[in-house]
Amino acid sequence: MSDEFKLVPALAQKDFILNLKLCSVLFEDNQYYPWIFLVPRRANVKNMLNLTMDERLQLMREIALAEKIMNDLFSPEQTNVAMIGNMTPQLHVHVLCRKEGDPDWPGTVWNNASKPYSPQQKEDVILKIKNAFLQNKNKPEFNQ
Repeated sequence: MSDEFKLVPALAQKDFILNLKLCSVLFEDNQYYPWIFLVPRRANVKNMLNLTMDERLQLMREIALAEKIMNDLFSPEQTNVAMIGNMTPQLHVHVLCRKEGDPDWPGTVWNNASKPYSPQQKEDVILKIKNAFLQNKNKPEFNQ
């Protein structure tokens, strides 16, 4: 195993938004659900057991920040936060917005409805999310 961090192929194909203290923030191209991923930039990390306690706490701060930003930007009925690594064996946290009546409501979104953004829409949404992170990421409650 390499001691160098790199994204597994399934995550490497996602669009990069920015880096936080611990995690890279990636974008899921599905206009049914505003959806991002947080991926700790640590080598060989499959689950939280592979993080130090300080890293775990920082991950929780970054999840809280991501959920707040997504909620503020997209006003969903529900935010979903999940860590499921069965198919993608690298620790990554899904943070996505759900609205009643979306194509998979009230069920799960895993391997269901998908509709890519147009290139301009995708660029606009990524920039909107990135700017929100840049405005908030240095607040003490998220970055200690």
